[in-house]
Amino acid sequence: MTENGLMESSQTEKLFYNNSHQKSFEATVLSCQKKENYYEIVLDQTAFFPEGGGQYADTGYLGDAKVLDVQEQEGQILHRTDQELPVGEKVTGQLDWELRFMKMQQHTGEHIVSGIVHERYGYENVGFHLGNEDCTMDFSGEIPVEDLQEIEFRANQAVWENLKIQILYPSKEEEKEMTYRSKIEITGQVRVVIVPGYDACACCAPHVDFTGEIGLIKLVGMQRYKGGVRVTMLCGGRAMADYALKQKQAKEISAMLCAKENELTDAVAHLQKELAEKKTELAEKEQELIRCKAEQIPESEQIVCIFPEGIQGDSLRILMNAVLEKNRKLCAVFSGNDAAGYRYVIGSRDVDVRNMAKELNAAFEGRGGGRPEMVQGTVRGTEEELQNWILRKAEEL
Repeated sequence: MTENGLMESSQTEKLFYNNSHQKSFEATVLSCQKKENYYEIVLDQTAFFPEGGGQYADTGYLGDAKVLDVQEQEGQILHRTDQELPVGEKVTGQLDWELRFMKMQQHTGEHIVSGIVHERYGYENVGFHLGNEDCTMDFSGEIPVEDLQEIEFRANQAVWENLKIQILYPSKEEEKEMTYRSKIEITGQVRVVIVPGYDACACCAPHVDFTGEIGLIKLVGMQRYKGGVRVTMLCGGRAMADYALKQKQAKEISAMLCAKENELTDAVAHLQKELAEKKTELAEKEQELIRCKAEQIPESEQIVCIFPEGIQGDSLRILMNAVLEKNRKLCAVFSGNDAAGYRYVIGSRDVDVRNMAKELNAAFEGRGGGRPEMVQGTVRGTEEELQNWILRKAEEL
């Protein structure tokens, strides 16, 4: 069976097609080959689903050997284990059932959502990935964000109806009369997974028996992707875990803001307003501080090199300009410390300071540049070294 539903011959009977809920089984080891850091085992029958159809492989145990991965190659199902198993030995296979069931919840949920999207918009599911944390579906067209909640609600209606999942292996004659989703044209035997009233799709993966087993379908995100959209989904236990985490976070934020959980949006909006007001107030105070620092510099100083505390960002440039307003020849403002280095802004109304910046950068492992009247960048050195260098260089201008 290919990932698009094509049946293939195999030495191994695929028990997961007969019973997707089979947790353990007995099998005979047909072959065991040593690879670089694992053993590759073929059995006469298996309930372990190999990676395919966007779903990663089952894990578990064969006897005492841990099953690390399962792959299908040329009709053979290869169990990759951490231990050797003797050929001809009877072994008990035990699936990591919680993991398998979680994957079936996600995969059947994906079929339901993809069927709804296909019916409503005519879009194809052009990509499906069941990851360790979430499940993503890529659709061939854009979905209005306001429609996502309606799609989610309808998908959960399919869950609440507790529909029996149907698995069909149609003949060529029957297939001609059927309509089902498939990523490619299939020439061999096809396996069709049907969610009555919602979807019919060629698929090789095991699914839940009834839609009610999914529990919950939650669409948690959507983004534009390759001309269409990528929708992120959580089903069953994953959706419940996500809800529990968000509820916990909501309670913690509620306590921090002293607000009810259903009033968090208003509380955050109020907090944002207060923050904006404080930022404005702080900016005004910083402007006052800059004016005070500029006024404290003696008017007789024509070359100014200062290392103010509590000033950063654009305030360095503003302070420099405030100093130059007093008809001084040059002003250099540094912000930082000897250990981490300094950010600098150097300006002049009379001379081109670009060459000074180049020499400063060369002398103090610096980077930066700018216009004839102003340069800025970063350097490494001590306050004393930088100040002496600026004052000495400025005398040469």
